[in-house]
Amino acid sequence: MTVLVATIAADADNAPHVASTSAEDGELTIDELSARTRVPSRTIRFYQSKGALPKPTIRGRVAYYSPLHVERLEVIGKLQDRGLKIRAIGELLDRVDRGEVDVEEWLGTDTRLSAGFLEDRARVVSEAELLELLGEEARPGLLGDLLRHGLVEEDGASYVVRSPAMLSIALELGRAGFGIDAAIEAQLILSKHIKKASREVVQHFATQVAGRSKRPTPKQLGETVDALVPPGLRAIKILFAKAMRDEARALLSDRPRRRGRR
Repeated sequence: MTVLVATIAADADNAPHVASTSAEDGELTIDELSARTRVPSRTIRFYQSKGALPKPTIRGRVAYYSPLHVERLEVIGKLQDRGLKIRAIGELLDRVDRGEVDVEEWLGTDTRLSAGFLEDRARVVSEAELLELLGEEARPGLLGDLLRHGLVEEDGASYVVRSPAMLSIALELGRAGFGIDAAIEAQLILSKHIKKASREVVQHFATQVAGRSKRPTPKQLGETVDALVPPGLRAIKILFAKAMRDEARALLSDRPRRRGRR
């Protein structure tokens, strides 16, 4: 895969030659490439503009794409399925073209990380199954609230629960007397801060395993995250519990003074 992807870059560096306008064996026009890959022509041009897809060979006024472009579009699709934005995809594929990383190794590592420690995968359920998930909390208007906040999505006659774990947490907060709005807002607050903390922790330990090289290999990064997640989850549980206790105590101790200033 790496050899094929790198070959595209080598072809793109060559100056386009002008010959006859007929396509050679295996070459595709942009419409033919679009039909084969099911990627719209407009999207193909967008990928080219962002550097994720090398430019085609130009003969006359016609652009021709090789089977290697078909493969590159397949790789781009896989990376998008992993949640990467086109800019990040372009940067990753640039490293692939330079031989710094193997795309199949990267995908394999990402698959392992995605499977990782979370058993929180999206579920497609019927209306009856959804009502069973909601249990006693299935009050009038609850489904509308869940749909509005994206915890549940309609899919024809079925429903998609993107994160059963987060749905369960929202329902638990509901039983404690808090609404769905409060649960979602709390999730956004936690997500923002956990994402920042996770980025800093991963970067910190990545520098430890990378040694003199600036970037760890996908294998090193995967092994690092595998090692960090179990103790990290325990640390977060302890630190969060202590911080919540301290904040609650601070709020209680501050309340009389606030009332006194009114």
